Amino acid sequence: MEEGEADSLPAAEKKEAEEEDFGYRLFPDRNKKQSFLVRTLFTFHSKCQLMLRLTLETNPYARLLLEALKQSGCTVFNDRHFSCENCDGCVSGGFDAATSQIVLCQNNIRQQSHMNRVVTHELIHAFDHCRAHVDWFKNVKHLACSEIRAANLSGDCTLMNEIARFKFGLKGHHQACVRDRAIRSILAVRKVSKETAEKAVDEVFDACFNDLEPFGRIPHSKADAKRAYRDFQNRDRYNANL
Repeated sequence: MEEGEADSLPAAEKKEAEEEDFGYRLFPDRNKKQSFLVRTLFTFHSKCQLMLRLTLETNPYARLLLEALKQSGCTVFNDRHFSCENCDGCVSGGFDAATSQIVLCQNNIRQQSHMNRVVTHELIHAFDHCRAHVDWFKNVKHLACSEIRAANLSGDCTLMNEIARFKFGLKGHHQACVRDRAIRSILAVRKVSKETAEKAVDEVFDACFNDLEPFGRIPHSKADAKRAYRDFQNRDRYNANL
């Protein structure tokens, strides 16, 4: 991804990316054009849209990220930057760098809490896309860094979520979860070996794990996210008065 909001990659570059299969196989609806009527006839699509709206309006993680994106010059619009689609059974969402669009897997997201996490995770990728020259397609370290940040800051690795996955641990468990989920995410969307994914994650882990923007802290709960959102708003008010 590129700094700011680039609507698309050059056609030849996007075609090359698709041919090399940069995760597009997981999102088969990406290249299908469906009418509004056809899409709204499916219950999954309507439910996905309703859950998305609720997340964007009420979830403190998402609200903070939307505000941070706006202030970084990348305003997010519901109808332009989100797309509810059918996906492969192993994924819940994705960030399409070629279109600056977040894909939400309507056939795999069934609960509001799940929607909250997926939207937050992908908005972190969108924030990284906005603020940095991220080479999503060619530089696996760049991808690894954003996946580390998304796992660390989105709530993916909260204690309750890990218990639900039947994973338990105390010392260093959060870091272990972030590392594991970052590696899994890379392997899901790139044709690289597990060793390559692990090496990329390990090489950038410390720097990217400690990059807490725009939250300023690791939000382990909604209460943490609300505090981070308040702090973010107050920080902006302070900066405006300088």
